[in-house]
Amino acid sequence: MPGRLTVIGLGPGNASLLAPMALSCLVRAEAVVGYDRYMELVDPDLLKGKSLFSSPMKKEMERTAKAVEFALAGLDTVVVSSGDSGIYGMAGLVLEFLEREGLMGTVELEIVPGIPALCAAAALLGAPLMHDFASISLSDLLTPLPSIMKRIRCAVEGDFVIVLYNPKSRKRDSYLGQALAMAAEHRGPDTPVGFVRNAYRPDQDVRVATLGTCDPEWADMLTTVVIGNSASRLAGGKILTPRGYFEKYG
Repeated sequence: MPGRLTVIGLGPGNASLLAPMALSCLVRAEAVVGYDRYMELVDPDLLKGKSLFSSPMKKEMERTAKAVEFALAGLDTVVVSSGDSGIYGMAGLVLEFLEREGLMGTVELEIVPGIPALCAAAALLGAPLMHDFASISLSDLLTPLPSIMKRIRCAVEGDFVIVLYNPKSRKRDSYLGQALAMAAEHRGPDTPVGFVRNAYRPDQDVRVATLGTCDPEWADMLTTVVIGNSASRLAGGKILTPRGYFEKYG
């Protein structure tokens, strides 16, 4: 019989923020597959005695195929993502792979939620996501840049708080600046902006500024950027997006 195939999120990377259900999946697993950097975030004791497979960035298809191979061989297999596997993670690719290979009725698939990067960043910044928000990745590896910029413009015009994933890499260092400039067209220079790098990891860096004072150079691929909406404001060095309780009940 094929083994179970489970996709989990490790959370922000701090062991204390690994969800209990995800931890139990790692404990019971016979095989673990993941991006090499994320595999390094797993407690080595949880990997002892298991079949392991890791590979570098852009090898997601290879990792998925290997995980399915393990599962078809009868191994209880876990695929690890950072944050939540269903938000820019491996859950979608694993599900699509099983669908395309006609294995939906053969391999039992379980997707376990984790703490996503946007929640970790929001907690460190204060309360920026208390009202409607949009999450957009600036990586154009799989999404055309015009589509990304259109989504940013629509989110800005809709007055959403905006969470930006993958804001910068060596090959694309101008997209974040374009996004911030687009936001500045519709929102004042005092609109708060937060930069969170490596949330809850040893080299964590949290910066709070405004559209008028922030610097795109503060970000890299490990940074999550949060742009406030027209109601967001700074409160004691934190970003606050009011939900509207005081206006309605105060």
